[in-house]
Amino acid sequence: MFSISPFTLLDFPDRTACIVWFAGCNMRCGYCYNPEIVLGKGKLGWEPVRDFLLSRRNLLDGVVFSGGECTIHSQLIPFAREVKAMGFEVKIDTNGSRPEVLRQLLEERLVDYIALDFKSMADNYWKITRSNLFLAFEKSLEILLVSSVRFEVRTTVHAALLSHQDLDKMGIWLRDKGYTGNYFLQHFKGDKKTLGGMRECRKTDYEIESSVWRNLS
Repeated sequence: MFSISPFTLLDFPDRTACIVWFAGCNMRCGYCYNPEIVLGKGKLGWEPVRDFLLSRRNLLDGVVFSGGECTIHSQLIPFAREVKAMGFEVKIDTNGSRPEVLRQLLEERLVDYIALDFKSMADNYWKITRSNLFLAFEKSLEILLVSSVRFEVRTTVHAALLSHQDLDKMGIWLRDKGYTGNYFLQHFKGDKKTLGGMRECRKTDYEIESSVWRNLS
C-alpha cells in the first residue's frame, strides 16, 4: 500500500471513512492527479494499517480502497475480509479493469459500495488510458448491474480528451446497458501535478449542468 488518509466525509456516501491508497495502476490517464501513487512503490505494510483500523473501530463507518488501482493487487481480497471482520463497511474505487476481482468481492459480500470510472467509449479508450481494457470495464459494469450492491459511475471531463458528443454517446450507452443510477461528471482541475502534465480546460468548453448527466433513469 502507498498511504492512508485517516478521515474523509466525501469519498464514501453517507459514511465516515478513511482511505487506503494502493500504489500502481494498469492505466496511464494523462489527467491522473495521483502520479506519485500510480508510479510509486508501496510504503506501508498491512500491519500498521490494521493497527490504525483497530484504533478507529466505532469511530469510522467504512474503509475506502483506492489508488492507483486497488484491484490489481492480490492482497485486496484478504484485506477486505479483515476489514469486514472488524465491522467496517468497504468501498472500492476502480477503473473496472479486473471484473473477476469485483465478482469475487461481490460473491463473498466483501464490498458495500463501488465507484466505477467510465473513461470513454471503446474508440477513444487507448487515447485516454493507454490501455486496451474497455471490454474488461464493460464486463465489470455488467456484473454490477445484476448485483445488489450500490454503485455509481463517474467520468473525468477534460475538453482535450472528451467532446460533448462523446459524453452524449457515453450517457446513451450507459442507459442502453440498463444503468439507471447517478452518472457523475468530474470536471478536471489543473491545480495539482498530473501524470500527463495536463492543464485545466476552460469552463466554457462544457455546458453540462443538465440533469440528464446526473440521473439516467
